[in-house]
Amino acid sequence: MKKHTLSALVENKFGVLARVAGMLSGRGFNIETLNVGPTHDPKLSRITATVVADEAALDRCIRALDKLVNVIDVQNFTEVDHVARELVVVKVNSTAKTRSEIIEIAGLFRAKIIDVGHKSLIIEFTGNDRKVCAFLKIIQPYGITELARTGQVALQRGV
Repeated sequence: MKKHTLSALVENKFGVLARVAGMLSGRGFNIETLNVGPTHDPKLSRITATVVADEAALDRCIRALDKLVNVIDVQNFTEVDHVARELVVVKVNSTAKTRSEIIEIAGLFRAKIIDVGHKSLIIEFTGNDRKVCAFLKIIQPYGITELARTGQVALQRGV
């Protein structure tokens, strides 16, 4: 079993996301992340999902996705050179003593402080899966009180 990043270019119509998510869950895939948004063409959206599956099941899944109405193209980014990013917004406990340490860590990761409260900071961070995990591991000891993640968005490199 391996994590796979799938991208489906779909028509921007009512019910398409529900059909795609339903097909994935109906075939027994646990959807780890799911992201959908418009593309440069207002008639199209891109659905990006990360799922854990073996190769045979994933191949059947991709073929089934390709057959869905309103699905234009499906790509498995796991096997091609691609760029993937995720946005994380995290609220971290901070005191007068720890605030400068947290700000320094955020700077090392090129994260942005987007809100400052008396007892917390909210940090925005964008990166690939490994960098997101590394950032959260380092920030965690300060006390994460809230966390929101977008899930991956991805595009194939250079073709």
